[in-house]
Amino acid sequence: MPVKVGMVSLGCSKNLVDSERMLYKLKSHGYKLVTEPGLADIAVVNTCGFIQSAKEEAIETILELAKLKADGTLKKIVVTGCLSERYREETAELFPEADAVIGIGNNKDIVDVLDRVLANERYVNFAPKLDAELAGERIISTLPFFAYLKIAEGCSNCCTYCAIPQIRGKFRSIPIEEVIKEAEWLAENGVTEIIVIAQDTSRYGEDLYGESKLPELLHRLCKIDGIHWIRTLYCYPERITDELLETIAGEEKLVKYLEIPIQHCNGEILGRMNRWGNRESLENLFAHIREKIPSVILRTTLITGFPSETEEQFTELSEFVKKVRFDRLGCFAYSQEEGTKAADFDGQIDEEVKNHRADIIMRQQLLISAENNEKLLGKELETVVEGYDRLAECWFGRTRLDAPDIDGKVFFTSGKSLSVGEYVKIKITDTLDYDLIGEVIDK
Repeated sequence: MPVKVGMVSLGCSKNLVDSERMLYKLKSHGYKLVTEPGLADIAVVNTCGFIQSAKEEAIETILELAKLKADGTLKKIVVTGCLSERYREETAELFPEADAVIGIGNNKDIVDVLDRVLANERYVNFAPKLDAELAGERIISTLPFFAYLKIAEGCSNCCTYCAIPQIRGKFRSIPIEEVIKEAEWLAENGVTEIIVIAQDTSRYGEDLYGESKLPELLHRLCKIDGIHWIRTLYCYPERITDELLETIAGEEKLVKYLEIPIQHCNGEILGRMNRWGNRESLENLFAHIREKIPSVILRTTLITGFPSETEEQFTELSEFVKKVRFDRLGCFAYSQEEGTKAADFDGQIDEEVKNHRADIIMRQQLLISAENNEKLLGKELETVVEGYDRLAECWFGRTRLDAPDIDGKVFFTSGKSLSVGEYVKIKITDTLDYDLIGEVIDK
């Protein structure tokens, strides 16, 4: 009987790609993959350790797996990912139930790790984080028609609030030929939507080629047969060039969608964050992007309650959001992370105040989103089918306007049966705050 392994992947899509690479190695070496840890002999949890809420989720997940092990449902537990990389000895000591605690540099050796724990060895090891695998074969765990394409590892931006550089190491681009090879493999295996990701996609290639190669990479991805949509996430504002904008505007396969995390608009706060710009430069940037790509969907993320943020600076952020009117926006209360520069800054702000400010921004965005959706009434939008909701008795999917997991959906009816991954035209008949309602147009 083959040993059954269940993977629990927490956190971001970049972590998910790491999990998919580990799954491929395990399956190739005879392990049987199962979707639920409760059905497994061994559970591998790939943790996130970015901010407090992510750490809490990781800890709760490990404790739940420990209960399954105590009940005899699970035999072994392996902990890897950002939490164990960031808190090495602490993780090993805090969770004696874990049979292995490893760092991200050990993920490439996951087969050896499982072999060790099956031999009843408790294995605690942290290979150099720069040994983390940058490429390799994987098992797609998302819906079969879309996949994330990770083009770099680590980060060298060193924002004062962020622990990613200390967890993941410096920014390392994956050579362009390797990225193209992986994208071609994805297309050959039925993927029609590619989502390009890295901690900073706009920095891609600078370390290898001396300049950003993101535009060139996107042009080459568009030449791959079978790919229908290509979406780019995590572009930093200071690296948005006219070449990149002209590439997105000119390539049909590139959805007119840009995620540009800015975190704030006040120049003083951005300076303390070690981030680029001020309100004027950011407003000019977004106006310029909309001029170059009139139909663009702009997404950003913001942080409220950064140390020393005054009421006046928060008000400036609120007014900025109302003026720019982002199409998609996420706002988070500042998380004081040990080991980061900002954790030691004066002027730390009360949790209630931080969260209240984030709530205000998200309430504003709710109104903006609802008003934007109203403008789509009667429009026809290409939509990819994601599934059928038996309870609501309707299909659901996403338009070009929406990225998976972070944006809205379309709920729609159809006079004929559809397939997951099929692209259909939907006429929008009604709206919700963040989602749309429609019907398939038969043509």
